[in-house]
Amino acid sequence: MIRVLIADDQSIVRTGLATILGSQADFEVVGQASDGREALALARRLRPDVCLFDIRMPILDGIEAARMLGGPDVDDPIAVVLITTFDTDEYIHGALKAGVRGFLLKGATTVQLVQAIHAAVNGDAFIDPGVTARLLARFARSGAMKVAEPADPLTRREEAVLLTVARGLSNAEIGDALHISMSTVKFHLSALMTKLAVRNRVELAIWAYESGRVE
Repeated sequence: MIRVLIADDQSIVRTGLATILGSQADFEVVGQASDGREALALARRLRPDVCLFDIRMPILDGIEAARMLGGPDVDDPIAVVLITTFDTDEYIHGALKAGVRGFLLKGATTVQLVQAIHAAVNGDAFIDPGVTARLLARFARSGAMKVAEPADPLTRREEAVLLTVARGLSNAEIGDALHISMSTVKFHLSALMTKLAVRNRVELAIWAYESGRVE
């Protein structure tokens, strides 16, 4: 059972999300919060598997709450998926830097919501397909410093997999594009994450842009 904490300042949104997740056999909504400070306290007390937070909340916004619960400097992180009606570049960039495991628009389908939560639990990340390519391109143009090449150079196949990740392809799509099996895709993704010291496919895509591999 995947334990989920929901935080949104609109009660109708909280109720709707709780109803959707409650209808899934493998989800349990363990708590709800109406502002960021309450969400932070509940998350630390309940230790859910995934927190589903709105970005714009009173007292403490979702991005800051995500950073405090699952940011790069947190020793025992809790996975956070952000959901919002706002897909501005500032929000997206801030969410990625905060270490979130997912970014969804409130128009996302139930399937996408379920996918995002499962990805977060599995240590991966899910970004709404409607903003993936644009947000990564804008991230690359944000002025971030170019990253250093890994000590262990990427193989030709790893380079190819990296570029497909940067395009926002799923594992199945990567396999089709490169004519390799799912197990081989997962093997190369794992090797890439180890070599580049990143945590998920979104950070892989960001690295591809920052390293100049994608213009």
